[in-house]
Formats: sequence, structure tokens, C-alpha cells
Amino acid sequence: MIKSNFDETPEVKSNIVTVEIQCVTPPTEEQLSKMKDFFLAEYNADDIDFVIRKDLSVVGGFRIFVGDENYDWSTLGRIRQLRKSIQSVEKRNCPENIVSLIKEEIDNFELHIGHQQVGFVVSVGDGIALINGLREVEYGEIVLFDCGVKGMVQDIRSDGTNGVILFGDDSEIFEGSRVVRTQRTAGIPISTRILGRIIDPLGKPVDDGGEIGAKEYFPIERPAPGIIERKSVSTPMETGILAIDSMFPIGRGQRELIIGDRQTGKTTIATDTIINQKDKNVVCVYVAIGQKASSIAKVVATLKKHDAMDYTVVVSSPASDSASLQYIAPYAGCAVAEYFMYHGRDVLIVYDDLSKHAVAYRTLSLLLERSPGREAYPGDVFYLHSRLLERSAQLSDKFSGGSMTALPIVETQAGDVSAYIPTNIISITDGQIFLESELFFAGQRPAINVGLSVSRVGGAAQTNIMKKSVGTVRLDLAQYREMQAFSQFGGDLDAGTARQLKYGAGLMRLLRQSNNSPMTLHRQVITLICAQERLFVDIPEKDIKAVQQELLEYFEQNRSSVCVKIEHKKTYSDKLKNEIIETAKRFLASR
Repeated sequence: MIKSNFDETPEVKSNIVTVEIQCVTPPTEEQLSKMKDFFLAEYNADDIDFVIRKDLSVVGGFRIFVGDENYDWSTLGRIRQLRKSIQSVEKRNCPENIVSLIKEEIDNFELHIGHQQVGFVVSVGDGIALINGLREVEYGEIVLFDCGVKGMVQDIRSDGTNGVILFGDDSEIFEGSRVVRTQRTAGIPISTRILGRIIDPLGKPVDDGGEIGAKEYFPIERPAPGIIERKSVSTPMETGILAIDSMFPIGRGQRELIIGDRQTGKTTIATDTIINQKDKNVVCVYVAIGQKASSIAKVVATLKKHDAMDYTVVVSSPASDSASLQYIAPYAGCAVAEYFMYHGRDVLIVYDDLSKHAVAYRTLSLLLERSPGREAYPGDVFYLHSRLLERSAQLSDKFSGGSMTALPIVETQAGDVSAYIPTNIISITDGQIFLESELFFAGQRPAINVGLSVSRVGGAAQTNIMKKSVGTVRLDLAQYREMQAFSQFGGDLDAGTARQLKYGAGLMRLLRQSNNSPMTLHRQVITLICAQERLFVDIPEKDIKAVQQELLEYFEQNRSSVCVKIEHKKTYSDKLKNEIIETAKRFLASR
């Protein structure tokens, strides 16, 4: 049975299968007879109802649809299959035999007549498409629309309609547009050549460095390493920030949250940590989610200025990107970090910031008509970040020994750490560094609140000399904050209290650091030992930073052996401590 009807849609009747043929030149009687025999056997049908449609885009051959299944027997389909077979030859890395291998591949080429499932767009808008027909599609699978735009399945419904988030412009997608399965989950092309580059969440370069030329395809979502694959955190991830390395140390494989209000220096801590990894064989990944393009450019400029881009990858998804791209951005960055981790490298990844990531996911969920919960976030928003941050780990030596350290950033409103997203992420991470607006505006940089900040793992990874040198600094600062609060009420202070307040104020000054100027280990140790010996108490508060700088330069010029001993041995001893104190006393006495 043959008919030409350009308006009728294909459907499956009781035992008669409707087959739609798209072509430039209609098939001959002989071709139709062979097709009929093929489909009768394939679908166990009693008869075939052919619908022939003219479509110039086919170029040659036939593109055949049976319900939501597609048989691409067109010229373009042949070219596509041939290209894939030639690309497989190129990946064999046999340059001396490449010509003969390609010739052999062409001579032996046979058209694959298998089918693929095809769906149809029911509705589209706001970066979301609802499709019908892909009955076997999986959650998280990438689908391809006929205009070339890719999407990811995010909603599978009982009525056969699937929700797809789009990774491109939806202006060329209309109701009735075709969409096909790729049978691949979302992934990112990657290789070691990605270092120093700026990419979008799909892995495409957005800088001027040309193509990355990546040949590996790494999934952006994968299970976190199991307990057997991990080992305890035991190596420090030095930030170069005295307040953090001394009181809230971070270990390789740890997840340490940076939390605070807007404009309190959260990104600065992250970039300083990246800058401090120079010459330490650490790969850094900076993921910008929903930031202004100018802010991302400023971070990149800072990293370039300090030669940090050589070992850094920037995954950029600015505020101008769709919610879909902002949603997958941290997972894409995590995939880049995992690639290096599973190759035995130590990796530092910064997510800036996850509060904007949660907002992007909320937007997608509401557009997909999921039930809103607290603050309109969907019920699985906790899983959104737990499955991301759990992928950070210190792998055991049997599984390459690499590590991934995560520094997620979360923005609070008016210092409210009890809000929904902050409490979720606090419960997932291994500690938090809380930046306080009041301290920031008082000139304390970094503005770390000692009382609310904590590291639950890093102490196990702290070097022996740092652990012994820090002493009671954190307790002293907590006492100072308490005394300072009471002293504001006025009244006379006894000499001991006044001296304690002066010591605390001096400690706060010593913990101040300029942006992009991380401190080496020997500078941190010398500062801490001298501070606890009360050597800076009699120095005017406004001069403390200048005196600290002069003292450290004096050690580096005149007692370099002490600095070298600290950097290489990293072991505390009373002899070393006494040597530092005596040298510092002589220097201060000579001023």
C-alpha cells in the first residue's frame, strides 16, 4: 500500500505499520519492495503503509521513520558513519600507516542500517523543551534536536512526556521538531592541554587560544569514590593565608566552605589559595557560576598577573548564560578536576558560588513544574550539592593517589548562616571559613570570624611545626573578642586586662594580609612564635605590620638557615623556637 500525504503523521495501526520515507527522489518499485520485506520482518506486521515526503535536506538516499524510530539511509547518514569510522582510525595513533588504514576503512565500509529512537517537541520556551516519543530515554541522557542544539533529559513522566533542558538557543526549535537519542550522558572533552584555558560548561574554549584538541570524553556526573578507594587526609593544602593555615588548616581531599555576605573577600581567599599553589604540582580549577563577566575577567587577569593560569582551568558560566548551563557548570568543573585526580595529580577546585547554582536549579525545577518546597527550592536541592561535593577525596595509592580539594563558596544574606542553602552545604562540608561584614568594614582582611569558623579535618594534615607554633592563638583571639565586647561599656581596666586587649589587637593586626600576597611557611611560623612570645605588644598598633615585614626580611637576609630549616624539615623543636625568639629580640632591640 503506497500513498503520498504530506500532512499525515506516522502511526502504528493494529497490524499495519506506517513507514514515513523522507527523500529527494521517490524510491523505485524495486526499492519499495525490499523495504517492505525488511519492515514486515522487523516489526512482524501484516502490511506496510508507506508515506512518502519530499525533503531536500536529505540530499540523497532515504531517511525513514517508523513511529519514534529512525533509519538513516541517506547520503548524509552514510557520510556521518564513514566519518566516525575514519575518526576511529585517527585515534589509533599510527601516523606511518594512516593512509593505508583509511583506504582499508573506506574499501570495507558498510552502511549500518540500524535504527535510533526519535521524539517530537510538544512545547518549548525558557530553555525548556517538552518532548514525546523517546520511550526508552534515560535520566541525564543527552538528546539532539534537528537544528543541532543539544539538551539533557531532566524529567521523565508517566504520561510519556519528558522534560529537557537546552544547552543552546531555542529559537530554531518549534512544536513538532524532531529530537533523537545519543545514548550518552553529559560529558566534557578533556586532555592535559586544557590547562591554562577558559572553557564553557560544555568544554568549548571561550578564550583566544584556539581549539583544545581533546580526544577523551569525561562524564560530568559519576559516582563519588567509595570508602575502599579513599584514604585519610594527611597532606596540607597550604593557602598562604596565615589566619587559615594556622587556625583552620585545609588538607588535600577536604571540602572547606567559604561563607559570608556579599563583598567580604570570599573570592579573594580562593584566588590567593590558587596563587599559593605555584610550583607545588597542584592543578587548580576555578568554576564561576552566575558571576558578572567583568568579575570573571578580573579573576583571570589576577591569575595571569601572578603566573597562576599555567596550572589553572577556568570554567566560566556568567550571569548571561542560561540556567541550564549554570546548572551543569560545577559538574563540568568537577569532571575536569576528576580527570587529573584519577591521573594521580593533586587538584584544588573552587565553586564560586553554589548559592547561585542553587538558584539556577530552582529556576529549572519550577519551569519543569516540579513541586516547590522551602523557599521555592525543590526537595532534592540537598542532593544537588551532596553528589557534587562528595566527589572530593584523597584517593588511596592503589587508585592513583590523587586528591581533589574543594572550596565551595556560598553567599549569605545579612550574615544568616541558618538559611536553607548555607545550612545544607555546611552539613555536607568538612568545615567552614566564615567571613564577617563587621570585621571586613573595620579593615580586617581576611575578615575571618574565629568563633564561627572551623576545620574538622585539616588538623590531621597540618605540619608538625605549624601545629606546635600556633599554640593558643585561636583561644587568645576568642578571649580578645569577648573582652573587647565588655570593654566597650567603659570603666577602668586593670593592667592585666589592658595588656591582654593590647596583645589581642596586635594579633589581629598580624593576621591582616594584602590581597594576592600569600605567605610562605617560614614567614608564618616566625610570625606565630614571635607573636605568642608577646614580642609585638610594646609596638604601636599602627606600626606592627611594618615591623613584622622588617623582621621577616631580616630573617631571610641574615638567618636564611632558619628559613630553610622550617621549609624543608617542617619539624618543631625547642632549639629552633629559642633561636627564632633570640634573633627576633636582637632585631627589635636594635631598631
